[in-house]
Amino acid sequence: MITFFSDQQALHRDVKEVLSGELVPSFEVAQRTDIVLKAIETRGLGPVMAPAQFDTDAVLTVHDPDYVAFLRGAWDEWHALFPDTTQAMPYCFPARGFRSICPAHIEGRLGYYSADLTAAIMAGTWEAVWASVECALSGQQQIIAGEKSVFSLCRPPGHHAGRDQMGGYCYLNNAAIAAQAYRDSGCLRVAILDVDYHHGNGTQSIFYDRADVLFTSIHADPAWDYPHYLGYQDEIGVGDGKGYNLNLPLRLNSTWADYEPALLAALERIAVFQPDVLVVSLGLDSYEHDPISSFKLDAEKYTFMGQRIAELGLPTQFVFEGGYAVDALGTNTVNVLEGFQQY
Repeated sequence: MITFFSDQQALHRDVKEVLSGELVPSFEVAQRTDIVLKAIETRGLGPVMAPAQFDTDAVLTVHDPDYVAFLRGAWDEWHALFPDTTQAMPYCFPARGFRSICPAHIEGRLGYYSADLTAAIMAGTWEAVWASVECALSGQQQIIAGEKSVFSLCRPPGHHAGRDQMGGYCYLNNAAIAAQAYRDSGCLRVAILDVDYHHGNGTQSIFYDRADVLFTSIHADPAWDYPHYLGYQDEIGVGDGKGYNLNLPLRLNSTWADYEPALLAALERIAVFQPDVLVVSLGLDSYEHDPISSFKLDAEKYTFMGQRIAELGLPTQFVFEGGYAVDALGTNTVNVLEGFQQY
């Protein structure tokens, strides 16, 4: 299996986030991809390739142009005003009772385009985000060219990024951009399976009114965990998209005995949909020792996960998302990919 990865993705590093009321080092660290790359090499998964270069056309089919322009220029604008700071973060948001208006000042725009306090912007953020997108699009092109499977080792992750909003460590939605690229390349139906511990609220919101892209997600009950405000079972889509959004929230501390039936239900729905291609938002934070999650999957279960996904017999692009137990991240990631290949 070919892996696409760019060294540019490490330019977004040493970020801080607000967690439990404190400003702390982010759990989404550059070392995450280093660990995964080492496991890919050690276990001989396949070649690691640099992505091709792309313009913004594919991204602008998914994200608002003003938002993309904001991401591209935010650090320079912030740094010109606050040259002694190391990262840009919002301090106010357009909450209930406020107007949903994009202010002129960079502090106001940071709040307008942010969902939370986990997606700071630094000097290298745009370059890393764009390299992550190019890994997703390079993987998409490989599948279109005839490959059965490919792994886009994207960092920063993407599935919490909405059309015009960043959050949950995510800035541009790599899986959604790839899914739309498949549609624009002639695929009639695309399915997305999100196995990250946290609901892919950004991906859901992007395709919520569409019948050509099926979104399925297995995640922690948002009543008790992030992102809290999307990911409930009664969210099934609207308009043309009604019936094409499937959320399978699970209780905290769920084990494989809880998880496997949900996975099989998602795969059954995908099979009925009969997509031309499958995009997997591959988050590994369902691991039993993940520091910010509560599910209890052990390393072996990720092999089973890959095997179950392979049973669909679909061309499949894996797009890297979360997973913060860094020492085990390489093993867990490659277990999924090897399980898929070995089926």
